[in-house]
Amino acid sequence: MKFHRTPRLSLAIPTYRRGSSLVKTIKQVLSLKRKPDQILVLDQTETHITDTELKLSAMQKKGDIVWKRLSAPSIPRAMNIALIESDCDLVLFLDDDIEITSEVVNEHIEGHEKSNAVVVVGKITQPWHLQDLENPQYKQNFSFTSDISGYINSAMAGNMSVNRTKAIEIGGFDENFVRVAYRFEDEFAQRVTSVGGRIYYYPAASISHLKINEGGTRTFGNHLTTIKPHHSVGAYYFFLRAPKIKHRIWNVTIRLMTSSLTRHHLKKPWWIPITVISELCGMVWAMRLYMKGPRYINTQRRLC
Repeated sequence: MKFHRTPRLSLAIPTYRRGSSLVKTIKQVLSLKRKPDQILVLDQTETHITDTELKLSAMQKKGDIVWKRLSAPSIPRAMNIALIESDCDLVLFLDDDIEITSEVVNEHIEGHEKSNAVVVVGKITQPWHLQDLENPQYKQNFSFTSDISGYINSAMAGNMSVNRTKAIEIGGFDENFVRVAYRFEDEFAQRVTSVGGRIYYYPAASISHLKINEGGTRTFGNHLTTIKPHHSVGAYYFFLRAPKIKHRIWNVTIRLMTSSLTRHHLKKPWWIPITVISELCGMVWAMRLYMKGPRYINTQRRLC
C-alpha cells in the first residue's frame, strides 16, 4: 500500500520488569531528530521502584508517552494492544533494553516508502555478534546484522515496523504464543507472506540489543537449566501450526530428540531428564493451545 503523504508512525515499547532500562530507551527516542508521532509504552510490570514510577508518570503527564499498564506479561498481547491503540499508519516495535544507533524513526518510514512492504525489519546487533562477525562462514548466511537490504521471509520484533492496517487485517499476533513466546515472529511472518505481503530488511534502521539479564523473557529462566516449559511451548505450538501433518510430526520429533543433546547436556548429563520433562510438558501445553485455535485480534472478546 503506497502512502500519498509521509506516513505517521507510532513507536511501541512492550516492557516487563525493566524500569531503569525502559526510561533510558524512552529518553533515546525523545532525543531523535525525527520523533515518532506517538510513543506507546505497554507496561506489563507489576510495580516499579518509586524513581521509575515518578519518571514515567512525568513523561505521561507531559504528553511524551501513552503509558498503558497491562495485567499480565504477554509479548503478542502487548503488541496487539499497540496495534489497536495506535492512531498512526505505521507501528514501530522496539525492545526496552536497547541502544539506538540510527535515526530509527526516519529510517523505518523510509524503508516502507522504498519497499511498499507490510513489514520492515531493521538491523539488530546482539552482544555476541562482534565476535561472530569475524567468522567468514557467519558472513555467508543472512542474519539481522547484515548491511545489505532486501526482501526476506522472517522477522524480529525488537526492531520491526508494520503497516498497521495490514497487520490488523491478518489478525495481528497470535496470543497463543505464551511466556517466552518463542517463534511468534516467524508465525506472523508466515501469515504476512501467505496473503502476498512482503517483508523488507532495511539495515539503515539500526539498534544494538543490550540483552539485560533481568526482566523481559529472562524472567522465565534459562532454557538449559529449567524444568518449566516456558521456553519450549512456543516452538511446539509453531510446529503444530505447520500446514502439512508430516512436517508437524517431523519437527516435533526432531526438537524432542535434540533438545537434550546440547554441549551443556553432554557436560552435565544430569540435566538431560529434566530437559526431557520440560520439553514434554511444553509439547502437551502446545497441543492444548493448538486445539483451542489461534488467538488473533479479531478473535478476542476484549484486548485489555
